[in-house]
Amino acid sequence: MTRWDAHMCLPLHPQASFAPINQLRSYGLNYVSINVGMDMNPVSQILQVIAGYRATIAGHPDKYVQVNNLADIARAQAGGQIAIGFDLEGAMPLLEQPEMVALYARLGVRQIHFAYNRNNSVADGCHDEKRGLTALGRKMVEAVNAAGLLMDCSHTGRSGSLEIMAASSQPVVFSHANPLALVDHGRNITDEQIRACAATGGVVCVSGVSRFLGVEQPSVVDVARHAAYVANLVGIDHVGIGLDNGFSQPELNDRPPGDFDPSYWWPQSAGYGQAISGMHYAPITTWQQLPEALRAAGMSEAESKQVLGGNMLRVAGQVWASSPL
Repeated sequence: MTRWDAHMCLPLHPQASFAPINQLRSYGLNYVSINVGMDMNPVSQILQVIAGYRATIAGHPDKYVQVNNLADIARAQAGGQIAIGFDLEGAMPLLEQPEMVALYARLGVRQIHFAYNRNNSVADGCHDEKRGLTALGRKMVEAVNAAGLLMDCSHTGRSGSLEIMAASSQPVVFSHANPLALVDHGRNITDEQIRACAATGGVVCVSGVSRFLGVEQPSVVDVARHAAYVANLVGIDHVGIGLDNGFSQPELNDRPPGDFDPSYWWPQSAGYGQAISGMHYAPITTWQQLPEALRAAGMSEAESKQVLGGNMLRVAGQVWASSPL
């Protein structure tokens, strides 16, 4: 059995502590995708983060394995390490060059989405005016498919995400997104988006963030309820987990340089209050409790194993197999 967390966040700083990754490893996680940058982060900051994270991974071969392909996950699982891939949240770090996708892939990025809440030159964001996927965006989809990266639609506008899924030649995922039918928030996704994702052969990974679960203090029961909704809508083959835990380390300054305005990226009009203050995360111990909670939500043991990692393993196996790495 493989347990797979499709998205989490450490401080975007080269000296970030990997203590939360160690916790995941102790709870039986086999793979985790760590964010290395968003649309508001300049490439200079992202490259520093990637270099620092890669150095930490390489410096502790007894704990971590840098992932290029499925064989690396199997190797980590056999050796008791946790396999780590990186993800980018937004296309702005690509600098409008499709060739940048392959470069990031060689640096360990295994997953990308195209817009972080706001519109850019590639796609629309979920908290901005409807615009869809641009002509450049279509070239970027081709580049992501060619590089063997997981095409992610989290944070992307509804129109843009549907057009990305229609354009992709590979399965598409939502690495951390929840059903709009259960909680009315702009970051959550419609049944149409969920069905479109499933039609590509992809997976919708449920987030553990309070605002998107519709509760103040999220619990494993809330995560399981949202996972069960997706399963009932499109089938058990298309459900996963991306808790989107954010781990602050106050001693590290990971604020984007320059004139950074949090209220632009997390607008109050979209229900964020003062930017992202008041956001709470399902505790990392959720991973220990999920098997039982998924069973209580009506899933068999075999079905819960699919949700906990089997489905994402299947999709990554297909997509990463096309990677030139």
